[in-house]
Amino acid sequence: MMLAACSVWLLLVCLVLYSRLKVAASAPTCTNGQAGCHVLSLANLFDRVIQHSARMHGISNDLHSEFELYFLPSKNQIGRVSRNCHTSTILTPNGKENAQRMAREELTEVILKLLVAWGDPLWHFHQSLAHNHEFSNFSSNKSLEMSDMVHELRKGVQKVIEKMKMLGIIGNSLGGLGSSESLLAPVSAEWRLMKDYDLLYCFRRDSSKIQNYLKILKCRIVPEHGC
Repeated sequence: MMLAACSVWLLLVCLVLYSRLKVAASAPTCTNGQAGCHVLSLANLFDRVIQHSARMHGISNDLHSEFELYFLPSKNQIGRVSRNCHTSTILTPNGKENAQRMAREELTEVILKLLVAWGDPLWHFHQSLAHNHEFSNFSSNKSLEMSDMVHELRKGVQKVIEKMKMLGIIGNSLGGLGSSESLLAPVSAEWRLMKDYDLLYCFRRDSSKIQNYLKILKCRIVPEHGC
């Protein structure tokens, strides 16, 4: 009788634990601890955006490799492409040491400006590949994934900003950065005149910058977590 009672008690305990784990796993993530949210630490939020940026840069490398296979054998266009990226008007730190010397708010602003600047160009890049039968479905699908990832990464970075504000790490000077208009003001619209390969070259360069800047920002703010 006692054995049966213990078995029932253990079963109830397991069910309660399972239900709690299920709720935690299904709960949306948030930064401010709203009801029904699974709260992530700042270090976890940084890890998420850094991993996301690494995948995004990896996709740009894959597409870049396919473009090289397409251009080099026939047209040899790579040696003649323009390197004037439309994001050249965004002042970015040159090298790791210069990025480390920038104020946290300034480096965060650079990251967001680069992400916003690539929203429309990548969507049009995808449309161009989707209607170009010389490229495979792989290229079209990857370009769409790359475009979506920029939007998702921007949302992730904004969550990091919210968390840093809540913890008092940065001030409210970044409050206006949620506006696309304010971020796009200094960015050139020259991307509309760029060839697909030029556009991809520039994005691969900028996605590498974004990934590196996020790593630097994380190590300056939470150096005890994997730096």
